[in-house]
Amino acid sequence: MALDILLVDDSATMRKLITRALRQTGLDVDTIVEAGNGVEALEKLDDRNFVICDWNMPEMDGLEFVKKARESSTTPIMMLSTEGTEDKISAAMDAGANGYVTKPFTPDKLGDKIQFIIDN
Repeated sequence: MALDILLVDDSATMRKLITRALRQTGLDVDTIVEAGNGVEALEKLDDRNFVICDWNMPEMDGLEFVKKARESSTTPIMMLSTEGTEDKISAAMDAGANGYVTKPFTPDKLGDKIQFIIDN
């Protein structure tokens, strides 16, 4: 299955780094659509089959995005954040995230987690 990924992070530099890492994973990544916050992401969510979302963003943070997205979508969502405490990870998973990866990350770690989420 070719992945059509919605990449949500307020840092353009981080979006470029994640995009580069995604291309190195060996996954079949077809399209990567970017959003700078949760509000933009909700507008672009419809036709995507995977979401990678940061936690700390202006306007609507990642946790609020996950909660809002779950009101209308079952698209798999993986949080990718510097926020790595058990409380934050539990909150994201309870809100409906399908997985969580902490920054910094490697392409292998990213690819393995995405594949695990897709397979389950």
